[in-house]
Amino acid sequence: MKIDVSNIAKNLTTPLTAPAYPMPPYKFINREYLTITYRTDEKALREAVPEPLEIIKPLVKFEVMWMPDVSGLGAYTESGQVIPVRFNGEEGDYIHSMYVDNFPAIASGRELTAYPKKLGSPKLYIDSDTLVGTLDYGTMRIANATMGYKHVETDKEQAKKEICRPTFMVKMTTDYEGNLSICDLVRTQITDITIKEAWTGPARLQLFEHALAPLADLPVLEVVSASHILTDLTLNAAQPVYNYLEEK
Repeated sequence: MKIDVSNIAKNLTTPLTAPAYPMPPYKFINREYLTITYRTDEKALREAVPEPLEIIKPLVKFEVMWMPDVSGLGAYTESGQVIPVRFNGEEGDYIHSMYVDNFPAIASGRELTAYPKKLGSPKLYIDSDTLVGTLDYGTMRIANATMGYKHVETDKEQAKKEICRPTFMVKMTTDYEGNLSICDLVRTQITDITIKEAWTGPARLQLFEHALAPLADLPVLEVVSASHILTDLTLNAAQPVYNYLEEK
């Protein structure tokens, strides 16, 4: 296709002759979650969650996700922290941080939606009888998560409810002068999903201090629960639910 004026706007992203990622939706086969929910310091949590989101309890979910088959994006691993919140009476999860080892997934997540993705090196693997999730930033280890491998099978419907909770993020875009042109709280929710397996077991989590990957700013005081879930799913688009610029 000739890239003339009429065709430039038909592209989703640059480079025009080799886009950084293809058109969504993105379908995930055998997307695997390790999630450890832990109690943290309430004061630190309040400093991390933006208004008008409300904290429900002083809890954080540390996640590692292995995605071996993603349409258009390939294979990658993702890790980060998610915080249970409430917005306008609806309970969901605020995505606080995400570290990803795949550039198309980073670029599309940030540009098309509002996923707070940075480059990192997460891993999810089985070590003898243990499911292990790790996260490195550069050459430094910033998280170690372990869970007994498939100790207790859990209810698939409950696992579906957990994965399909609404998620909230902050979308920010600047104009050519560096001023914010978009600053929204956005909401998305997974609705197309199949739960293949769901497990729980004993779990532990260690977080390590890092200036540019500050997961340990939400310290682990007590591990509350852990889950290991295998799914097929499709991501949905996000919609704005609150405009920070109007409030300003």
